[in-house]
Amino acid sequence: MARYRFEGEEHEMFRSTLRKFLEKEAAPKYDQWEKDRIIPKSFWKRLGEMGFLCPQVEEQYGGLGLDFSYSVIIGEELERVGASTTGITLHNDIVVPYIEAYGTQEQKEKWLPGCVTGDLITAVAMTEPGAGSDLANIKTTAVKTGDYYIVNGQKTFITNGIHADLILVVVKTDPDARHKGISLLVVEEGMPGFKRGGKLDKVGMHAQDTAELYFEDCRVPVTNLIGQEGDGFSYLMDKLQQERLVVAIAAQTASEDMLNMTIDYVKSRQAFGKPVSSFQNTQFKIAEMATEIELGKSFLESLIEEHIAGKEIVTKVSMAKYWLTETARKISIECMQLHGGYGYMEEYKIARRYRDTPVSSIYAGTNEIMKTIIAKRLGL
Repeated sequence: MARYRFEGEEHEMFRSTLRKFLEKEAAPKYDQWEKDRIIPKSFWKRLGEMGFLCPQVEEQYGGLGLDFSYSVIIGEELERVGASTTGITLHNDIVVPYIEAYGTQEQKEKWLPGCVTGDLITAVAMTEPGAGSDLANIKTTAVKTGDYYIVNGQKTFITNGIHADLILVVVKTDPDARHKGISLLVVEEGMPGFKRGGKLDKVGMHAQDTAELYFEDCRVPVTNLIGQEGDGFSYLMDKLQQERLVVAIAAQTASEDMLNMTIDYVKSRQAFGKPVSSFQNTQFKIAEMATEIELGKSFLESLIEEHIAGKEIVTKVSMAKYWLTETARKISIECMQLHGGYGYMEEYKIARRYRDTPVSSIYAGTNEIMKTIIAKRLGL
């Protein structure tokens, strides 16, 4: 049975193939990845071999030329395995689309085939130690000198920061121009002056590699400029709609996963001689969460359909990103409580969900920023 209205037989086959692949190649290894604090590059290569990296890329560059509906399926199935797979959806649906939309023919031919096979892993470097939501305040500079930009600065909290071969770096090409001075440069592994810090030790998402990046007189060819100099901020704003939709999809999937595992647990757990599921408090909590999740799914489905149709959904997607991530965070607390003491044990998946969920209200624009956007677009 199709999960969404827009899913047909081909979508169902795609999802079934992907789920079987992940059940074999990812789920049994995920706990070890969490202990190792990284997902191996070999798994990226296997995803590429199976056609699960960047399915939207045009066939001439090695992709499948599929629409965003297939990316939705990949994002959901990866999230069901665990939140630390978020770097893969970032590669597929957030970073590579910049190259597709604004890259030159030469850039596409050079980079896209490797992005599809998993030979090239991507990251986007926006956040700095002193600049998060306020992108106009970034300090990383790129000074054009002949055929190169000389880049100096530091980025932090960069998803895929350890593995990335291509990093889309947000820089100031005109430090005095605020938004109008922002440009996007692709920094490649091995470029002189580019260094990585160690993998950051996060509260959750342990298998997802997050790092600090340093640029000290880093020489980047002018041919690695994405789009036009000074237009970087408009490119970022254009692509944030899909980024926030991807985060909302992951939050919804996490909520569903947590509810399902909790229903199974309360049915099997005995207290006072009967299943925990037989107590009215448990039933009410489950009913409340199930209702919120069903409402979220309906809203999300309509947003996905509008996005695939090419409609502008900035206000609604800001609502979805804020509301669905807050809902997921609340559900993680309720589900852990219903697991009792076992919910605090690492061997139970709900404990990992409890750790992994809160950050979704921070990245891709904090939920406070989402509310600011909503208010502004309502004319306030």
